Amino acid sequence: MSTQQRYNRYEKARILGARALQISYGAPVLIDTDQTEPILIAAEEYDQSALPFTVRRERT
Repeated sequence: MSTQQRYNRYEKARILGARALQISYGAPVLIDTDQTEPILIAAEEYDQSALPFTVRRERT
């Protein structure tokens, strides 16, 4: 896999949901943004590749 991992829509939704929950519970925001909604902040972080998430895929 390349350095920029591609996620499918289900993985992206899971990542954004998990990050939005973290932000709503007070986790520090990783980028400078004017957004106030946790899901929009998470989406901006995702777009800027600022999220430290890794997706493990099972090989069958």
